[in-house]
Amino acid sequence: MAVRYTEDNIKSLEWHEHIRMRPGMYIGKLGDGQSPDDGIYVLAKEIIDNSIDEFVMGAGKKIEITIEDREVRVRDYGRGIPLGKVVDCVSKMNTGGKYDSEAFQKSVGLNGVGTKAVNALSDKFIVQSFRDGKCKKAEFSKGVLIKEYGECKSDEKTGTEIIFTPDATIFNKNYRYLPAYMEEKIWNYAYLNTGLTLVMNGKVYTSEDGLLDLLKGRVDDTLRYPIAHLKTKDIEIAFTHGNQYGEHYFSFVNGQHTTQGGTHQQAFREGFVKGVRDHFKKDLDPSDIRNCIIAAIAVRIQEPVFESQTKTKLGSTTTAPGGPSLRTWIVDFVSTEVDNYLHKYPEAEKALLTRIQQSERERKDIAGIRKLANERARKANLNNKKLRDCKVHLTDAKNPVHKETMIFLTEGDSASGTLTKARNVQNQAVFSLRGKPLNSFGLTKKVVYENEEFNLLQHALDIENGLDSLRYDKVIIATDADVDGMHIRLLLMTFFLQFFPELVEQRHLYILQTPLFRVRNSKKNKVLYCYDETERDEAAQVLAGKDLEISRFKGLGEINPDEFRQFIGETMRLESVVSPPDASLGKMLGYYMGKNTPERQNRIVQNLRANAVEEL
Repeated sequence: MAVRYTEDNIKSLEWHEHIRMRPGMYIGKLGDGQSPDDGIYVLAKEIIDNSIDEFVMGAGKKIEITIEDREVRVRDYGRGIPLGKVVDCVSKMNTGGKYDSEAFQKSVGLNGVGTKAVNALSDKFIVQSFRDGKCKKAEFSKGVLIKEYGECKSDEKTGTEIIFTPDATIFNKNYRYLPAYMEEKIWNYAYLNTGLTLVMNGKVYTSEDGLLDLLKGRVDDTLRYPIAHLKTKDIEIAFTHGNQYGEHYFSFVNGQHTTQGGTHQQAFREGFVKGVRDHFKKDLDPSDIRNCIIAAIAVRIQEPVFESQTKTKLGSTTTAPGGPSLRTWIVDFVSTEVDNYLHKYPEAEKALLTRIQQSERERKDIAGIRKLANERARKANLNNKKLRDCKVHLTDAKNPVHKETMIFLTEGDSASGTLTKARNVQNQAVFSLRGKPLNSFGLTKKVVYENEEFNLLQHALDIENGLDSLRYDKVIIATDADVDGMHIRLLLMTFFLQFFPELVEQRHLYILQTPLFRVRNSKKNKVLYCYDETERDEAAQVLAGKDLEISRFKGLGEINPDEFRQFIGETMRLESVVSPPDASLGKMLGYYMGKNTPERQNRIVQNLRANAVEEL
């Protein structure tokens, strides 16, 4: 029997009600701050982006950011919101200066929604504008106007100040801003806006040489040639080659860090290959040319089209409506400038050719074992006992849930058995490790084919030739919460960082956080799962009584599938694996996974002693 469908079924929502009911449409996932793309960072970014756009338009050279507890304050010294439109600009959909292309030619946000989303998803939201010796202020809570102040005189410099506190009823109640994630975002703003000064919690961030400074902070002393830095009004590139496998890119559009790449990044890759081939007049293999490249590209275009509201991947195909092809523009610029650069700097030309020839020799050296390993992998994949695959994959672009597909990497039959029974077979796969993987730091890519487990893992993910064919959006390391589990986690992270760093740089690698404690009161028929000692103690107070039971989970296999299903569902806690903004990948891996054991040991001992003294 059909369900009745009448006028009563039609609902009209206020703007803030729709945002609060469907926050994912506006800011992506919610999260608790453990991942750099969690919603609380998107809220901060939306406000800072507006201040950045003021600087780009030539107004205001300083932005102040303060994060105290959960309150975020952003003060810029731009033009300030027109006083008569302060309330409208933060609370009326389809209202904002960015619909006027004369006022904001190449802005990050062009839909006028960002600030409204922050307002609707904040427990407290205060906006204040200063213009021409006057100010206007308004206070909101969860998108509802609480108080609007009349215009008043002010000695404050022209600009806008916004203060907000994300709503804990929308986000995880234990959410927090992690300094490392915020610092990475602030540094990126500085690199992309030379001449701008950002001050976050008293620390000053500024850059004189843009993308050149960005790469300087990301590379070690093993560069093959000095970093090349080339720029015009709307495009800037920087590149060099090191000794780390893979291709390392940092790409930006109108100041937005496109961690998933997109049209501009692909065009850079194509243009770089063309420029090198044209220069050497040889049909060099693209993989040899780009292997070990470390590069950054930033472009400014009109009305960029992103693949989601969080703007992590560019989908635009033109530089402006009716303008030239974005791909053609970037390919022509990059290929021409790379060719010119190599003519101008013979030492860089020689070093690059040596790097390419080395990659070619290595590729040919492992061709035989690669062929045999791939044949074994293909046979194993017909009945791969290590992989319990899912039905939908990232490459299934026509399927609406393809971007939610994931694979759990776990160790042992017990943990993989629990995960397999608890998972959603539609979009969650499980790959079982035999034991502790090999420490691959310092080894050549030959080991990926010689080591059966690494080879099967590479084929399960389908990343042998890059990420274009990656089968899962999230690659999740799921290990026990003990010393052995931590060791396996580090070994897997080393494998990906060593041979497939782009998997990390494009934010596909995660760590699964599972509860450490189960707090139960059988008489009250309530169970709470806790991820740390603080949550455990709070839960014990909530469920206090003589029937209180507290259990410590030692391994994933101890958790029954019905329980585990809760931890890999909608409320799953994931921690994104990212490199610090000022960390050289080679140095970082060398320190933690290299052979400098006494140095690491001394640091650990010293830190343990310091902590022991503090506790006493």
